[in-house]
Amino acid sequence: MRGSTNTRAARLGRPDRMTASASSSDPARLKRRVRRLAAPVGSVVAVRTTVPTAVLTYDDGPEPGGTERVLAALATHDARATFFVLVSRARLYPSLLGEVVAAGHEIALHGLDHRRLTSFSAAEVRQRSAAGRAELEDRTGRPVRWIRPPYGAQTPATWMAMRRAGLTPVLWGCSSWDWKPMADEARVARVHETVHAGSIVLCHDGFADARDSVANGPAPTVDRGQVALGILDAYRERGLAARTLGEALTHGSAIREARFRR
Repeated sequence: MRGSTNTRAARLGRPDRMTASASSSDPARLKRRVRRLAAPVGSVVAVRTTVPTAVLTYDDGPEPGGTERVLAALATHDARATFFVLVSRARLYPSLLGEVVAAGHEIALHGLDHRRLTSFSAAEVRQRSAAGRAELEDRTGRPVRWIRPPYGAQTPATWMAMRRAGLTPVLWGCSSWDWKPMADEARVARVHETVHAGSIVLCHDGFADARDSVANGPAPTVDRGQVALGILDAYRERGLAARTLGEALTHGSAIREARFRR
């Protein structure tokens, strides 16, 4: 009786077709492969770099009581971050937005408000993104390069619309889960377990609500300043410096993945 295909392949040191087929059918593996292959139309999710830096990002602000505490924590560590700003909040708290800019942090767009871009047509997304970019640039006197769609919700059509508005969509690699009800220590632990050089970390200096045309339920109980300090301490233990996305890319290149969800 002849040996099986699996046995012959093993003797010859060749990968077996059946094994390769089984690997390619693994859903998680297949999903990662598709994302990599579609990278040219993907969003920035990390930075490929040999420099010991990681990118700390903040969404949904500015917000009194949150943004100031985050800024104080960043200053303590001589750290810089990228703030994905809601225009609805910039209009409410222009002086707080000015404090973020004056501290040397990077301003990016989160949206005119916090509604999912997938609820609009591609033409509307382009118009809203362009309008939001123009208003933030007028308010800050700084160029705005990045956009993070609210909830990370985007389709290929809305992704293209944001690109046509002159913006690069940015998502994230790990998160502090600071919009969920959990202990602050657990939030810091999540980041500590997952951060590495080139990571883009998602945090919040505010919580979107009716002022931003959404109803996200009650705001979580979270000391945003203490969480920021804990994350920065975790960075320091890893030998990492917190820098803006723009700064990180001066010493590296963007890692992109095609991530789409409604």
